[in-house]
Amino acid sequence: MMREGAIEILLVEDNPADVELTLRAFRKHAIVNPVHVVSDGAEALDFLFSTGEYAGKETLGHLKLVLLDLKLPKVNGIEVLQRIKAEERTMRIPVVVLTSSREEPDIQKCYQLGVNSYIVKPVDFNTFLDAISQVGLYWLLINEPPPRGKGSGE
Repeated sequence: MMREGAIEILLVEDNPADVELTLRAFRKHAIVNPVHVVSDGAEALDFLFSTGEYAGKETLGHLKLVLLDLKLPKVNGIEVLQRIKAEERTMRIPVVVLTSSREEPDIQKCYQLGVNSYIVKPVDFNTFLDAISQVGLYWLLINEPPPRGKGSGE
């Protein structure tokens, strides 16, 4: 359940198994930051820009990280990334692509659009858990984000 203004991680993933693995990895490594999960690109954009079912809600106030799959229904991950990085109020939110795509055009396009990291999902369960926990620890604890204010989600 989303508590208004409390969400720190937006997980954009359409595969329920990958959602559960990601959340399990966070729990296993004591990453307790509030996570909001959406299952398609259109809902991700609604969340990020307070439209659709999120109209009138401030969803960006505490957002520290977007974990984004590329192969999404409705609006693909590259289009979501493009919108995030094109908008002043969202462009500085770190976006980490978590995808099964090793396609060079996908990787190039994501970096051209300003993705902060591109990670190919490991097939091995333990490797996946470790990768997710390292992503969370780095972006939520180690990385120093830009000051809050114009272009940083507030």
